[in-house]
Amino acid sequence: MGRLFIADEEDVRSGRTMDIYFERTKEILEESGLSGTEVCAEVAGGSLPKGWEWAVFCGLEEVIRLTEGLPISMSAVPEGTVFRTRTAGSVRVPLLNIFGAYTDFGVMETAILGMLCQPSGIATAAARTKIAARGKTVLAFGNRRMHPAISGVLDRSSYIGGCDAVSSRMGGDIIGSEPIGTVPHTLMLLMGSNDAAFRAFDRVIDKGVPRIMLIDTFSDERAAALEACASVKDLKGVRLDTPGSRRGNFKELINEVRWELDMNGHRDVEIIVSGGLDEQSIAKIVDASVSGFGVGTSISNSPTLDLSMDVVEKDGHPVSKRGKFGGRKFAYRCPQCFEMGVSLRPDDRIACGCGRGMDMIEEEVLRDGKRVGKERSPSEVRGYVLEQLRAMGEL
Repeated sequence: MGRLFIADEEDVRSGRTMDIYFERTKEILEESGLSGTEVCAEVAGGSLPKGWEWAVFCGLEEVIRLTEGLPISMSAVPEGTVFRTRTAGSVRVPLLNIFGAYTDFGVMETAILGMLCQPSGIATAAARTKIAARGKTVLAFGNRRMHPAISGVLDRSSYIGGCDAVSSRMGGDIIGSEPIGTVPHTLMLLMGSNDAAFRAFDRVIDKGVPRIMLIDTFSDERAAALEACASVKDLKGVRLDTPGSRRGNFKELINEVRWELDMNGHRDVEIIVSGGLDEQSIAKIVDASVSGFGVGTSISNSPTLDLSMDVVEKDGHPVSKRGKFGGRKFAYRCPQCFEMGVSLRPDDRIACGCGRGMDMIEEEVLRDGKRVGKERSPSEVRGYVLEQLRAMGEL
């Protein structure tokens, strides 16, 4: 039996997953007697995909875990920070700064960027989806569209961005919550009818699992919704995963099912919808009689952020490649309009264009290889994200 095409933790920590040129760079520097050259390297982005004006910084905790024990120090904006990539003067805002000999951490650049770029894209898409849902429940259903090796990353990032629950056991363990899910259409097909499948679910599955029945396998959604009510005593909700070829006006269909449920005395039964949803399609149906949305591919397959790591200081002196701004920088942000700023000093006063003063938002997270401060739980980071979105008037 052959090995799966996935990297384990040792592969990542040993550098087997890095771009090979980092290994060659380290070899050259060591042979040239430059292995002790001290640098400041910053992680920043120049732009955001899909015309996004802001993004959610995600993945920092994994970077800290990866680099703990290395003889380096690190500062970063807090995980979950809503940020813009540039200042009004077009300077890239450093999201993370690393201090130490380049040969002590350079081979980790591929892993560090990967741990930030993809999770930040997922968290941003989740946040935008939560905004589109106007506070209604958003469930992360994206694992089946991506490689199983990253299911924990997908679920954690989706949750931090604003999703209310995740679907995998690994993701549930990471965020400290039970995974959610109904059943696939396969159960109804194999059981032979909606009623048989609904009753079997109710009989077999632990009573602590909410009774939400998938109702679009065989028949009209109105009839199947009432069938679910008859089959399951403590029915919490029904899920419409109606295929696109049958939807017509999806909003009207949802409202029609709601009317049928209410008319027959089932006002407490919720309606959850899923199937190919994204922030645009959710915005079109959010004011329908729907309680929540199951969202998969549009979040898990969101574009990654194009962040890069660049050396901006060598032996205490500013340096940079063309197109980048040299010098160690401190990240600032306006608490009112969330515009970004940078300074070469940590105690500077920076005025925002809106008239308010900016706050320095970076913090030390690693000192000589040791973690500084306590680890924040996914729930704490998610709460921070939602708090910022409310402050921005997005929620």
